[in-house]
Amino acid sequence: MSQPSPLASPSSLPGLANDRFLRALRRQPVDRTPVWLMRQAGRYLPEYRATRAQAGSFLNLAKNPELACEVTLQPLRRFPLDAAILFSDILTVPDAMGLGLYFADGEGPKFERPIRSAADIERLAVPDMETELRYVMDAVRTIRRELNGSVPLIGFSGSPWTIACYMVEGGGSDNYSRIKSLALNEPAAMHRLLSVVTDAVIEYLKAQRAAGAQALQVFDTWGGVLSPRMYREFSLRYMQRIAAELERGDGDQRTPLILFGKGNDPYLEDLAGSGAEAVGVDWTVGLDEAARRIGGRVAVQGNLDPVTLYASPDAIRAEVGLALDAYRDGNGGSREGHVFNLGHGLSPDMSPDHVAALVAAVHELSAR
Repeated sequence: MSQPSPLASPSSLPGLANDRFLRALRRQPVDRTPVWLMRQAGRYLPEYRATRAQAGSFLNLAKNPELACEVTLQPLRRFPLDAAILFSDILTVPDAMGLGLYFADGEGPKFERPIRSAADIERLAVPDMETELRYVMDAVRTIRRELNGSVPLIGFSGSPWTIACYMVEGGGSDNYSRIKSLALNEPAAMHRLLSVVTDAVIEYLKAQRAAGAQALQVFDTWGGVLSPRMYREFSLRYMQRIAAELERGDGDQRTPLILFGKGNDPYLEDLAGSGAEAVGVDWTVGLDEAARRIGGRVAVQGNLDPVTLYASPDAIRAEVGLALDAYRDGNGGSREGHVFNLGHGLSPDMSPDHVAALVAAVHELSAR
């Protein structure tokens, strides 16, 4: 990475050399289908592991804007990806709310002070984005400077439900018994929690946009653990609120919003009608079906099963071709409005060579 220079405002930075990702999100013509990959900056890259070791811990890495920029750019040096995504974590917001995020070896993220009562919820407040979360905004500004207009930068947040899962469970969970019990036994308290988290998510995404993010994604990773009734009450309504209330501009200057969720197939029409510009889908729904159901209204992002990357490059290429053709067939013969991605994130033991094969296949097979 170049020697750090003063952080310029987004309006003073160069225009985009490659805007096909943003054009696809607006359902405009593109020369080929754009591709980026969830967790494209991560442990499958040896250079990431070296930078992580230099930082000393995951949190040190995420909270150092220059190092967060470095790992954001690493996959773009290897692969001709059509977008960069901010290197951060969905739990920065509850950490800034005072819950004390830490990472236990082999156990994932945990909180020192999880939510255990209605009184805990009442004490929560929306953090100040340029103080408690200044390191995230500085990372966005630094990445935009270093990208220098090469590709767009995606900012992101967890969904209110997904963030709340970690806040109440205190970490990961096998059955989400604590948060589901809270929702069933004290729905008013659950809604107070989701409301303040939603306020924080809106401010967080707004601040990322102001710092230079050119597209935004909300990850509803754990919405799929809910029954249809509970999903609509405790997850969907808050993502709809984000889409409705998050100011994103107008026309071609509008910052697109992508709503992604694992297991969101039953709710595609609801998500497409939320006001978001795109809906991300996992591999449990065919792209032909997703395009038929929502492609006329919003862009569709997805949806290769990540496990495909353990297959041979030839098999990866074949699966990419099937996915591209499925979207085209469901979208009236057109590839427009499709952003290629995985149905979830890359895993640490995946081969960078296989990632390269995937990216090449998307571009080659979708070229006009």
